[in-house]
Amino acid sequence: MLREYGDLTRAALIKYLPSREPRRYLYDLLSDYPQRGGKMMRPSMCIAAARLFGAPLENAMQTAVAIEMLHNALLIHDDIEDGSEKRRGRPTLHLLHGVPLALNAGDTLTLMSFKPLLDNRARIGERLTIRIIEETQRMARECAEGQAMELGWRRYNTTEIDDADYMEMVLKKTCWLATIYPVRVGALIGSRDSVDLDPFVRYGFFLGAAFQIQDDLLNLVGDDGYGKEIDGDIWEGKRTLMLIRTIQESTRKERARLSEILCRPREERAPSEVRWIRKLMDKYGCTEYARQIAHGLAGAALHEYSLVSAGLPDSRDKRFLEQMATWVIERN
Repeated sequence: MLREYGDLTRAALIKYLPSREPRRYLYDLLSDYPQRGGKMMRPSMCIAAARLFGAPLENAMQTAVAIEMLHNALLIHDDIEDGSEKRRGRPTLHLLHGVPLALNAGDTLTLMSFKPLLDNRARIGERLTIRIIEETQRMARECAEGQAMELGWRRYNTTEIDDADYMEMVLKKTCWLATIYPVRVGALIGSRDSVDLDPFVRYGFFLGAAFQIQDDLLNLVGDDGYGKEIDGDIWEGKRTLMLIRTIQESTRKERARLSEILCRPREERAPSEVRWIRKLMDKYGCTEYARQIAHGLAGAALHEYSLVSAGLPDSRDKRFLEQMATWVIERN
């Protein structure tokens, strides 16, 4: 279903990408990341949530397109902010074209994502369109706050962080765009704004947090098919659950060396230092610790989903959203 809904979304998305000039400096860049593939989790969950409540697929398609456009726009910005080198198996956009052009492309794609949202008016009416835009505004604010937290921790070399701080950051940075917003606007469309959307925050948080922790784990243990830089999070100094646990469990001497390494910019860290941090994570069992938490979160997502979907008729979409809790921690 990820492939099915993803292919439909991608085909609809292409129609929103202009083929006019300046193609080489702008519009070719906009289509780069969407054409590389991706899991298509976010638009698929939006479509499935709408169909869960009985809406035809077409009612959710413009919103699904907007979600995928915004996701790709933020990936461009994230890669610049993180200094990432690979995205979906290829060099990042700013390495291919330079930071100024990539930044402009990300800005443009962000703004262009509002066009399919406005096109909802012809399909689902003015009132629901405004409600979706209101949800979009909240998601954008939450996402920006979470990104600021993560970037701020790295900028000021914050080490006094615990699991609760990490979960708050993930709730905002990852969960609102990745899981909460897609199922909330999908349910909004499908029910025509007749159901309580708050329970979807709980389901989306547990699901999205498990997804993010698994993503962080894959950055350490990903195989040849992993499309990003192995150990890239350590190079970037990201405060993952594993790094937070490592800082907490390390000796005073180890903690001092960790702080000294993390306070330097990425380009000033040596491969031997990254390997040392990775070994320290293994020494204190930090990957297994994070894996267990991810499994617990996935179980909580299953429980919350059983509550929000209770009484709804069985369907492929209902089973799909339930099975996402297993998929997020089993994917590679």
